[in-house]
Amino acid sequence: MCRFIETIRLEHGRILHAGYHNRRLNATRRAWWGEMPDLHVEDYIVPEYTERTRCRIVYGREIESVEYFAYQPRQVRRLRLLACDTIEYRYKQADRSLLDQLYALRGEADDVLIVREGLITDTSIANVALWDGRRWDTPARPLLAGTHRQRLLDQGIIQERDIRVADLPAYRKICLFNAMLDFEEVVTDVSRILIPAVHNC
Repeated sequence: MCRFIETIRLEHGRILHAGYHNRRLNATRRAWWGEMPDLHVEDYIVPEYTERTRCRIVYGREIESVEYFAYQPRQVRRLRLLACDTIEYRYKQADRSLLDQLYALRGEADDVLIVREGLITDTSIANVALWDGRRWDTPARPLLAGTHRQRLLDQGIIQERDIRVADLPAYRKICLFNAMLDFEEVVTDVSRILIPAVHNC
């Protein structure tokens, strides 16, 4: 049976951006199992944490488990381009085995930046946006349409664009973000992306 996850940030006794997680969770359930009553993450989480905490909800048709973990942002200074045309991660599945295999190929880099069919997508753990000196562009076809990504699009902070490997020199910086990371909390120079891409799968 397919199992999916929601990773939710808790801090100062609050659940951050629960509405975005509810929308994705319920859209995933409907896509796999048809119409059913909505679930709400607020009904399953005890947000009694002051420090930034990662809440991991595992679900299928119903919520299966809720776990809490202390969170420390991963430092990312160098990224390795890695081409994988066969990867699919449209839904946030609990099975991350292929992403973990790609991450293991990062070599001296801190993470991989995955290229699918010639287009920049995501790292193993985060959506990305690239800064050209005027605006932040995010890949129009990411592996996973993250909740933070959708919020930034709604706010007009980032905009979608197809970004090819050949486009990278037009950008200065790359920002990694996800539900646990603030926008611009993890930023590195595009010059630190290790090129050329390694073709793996």
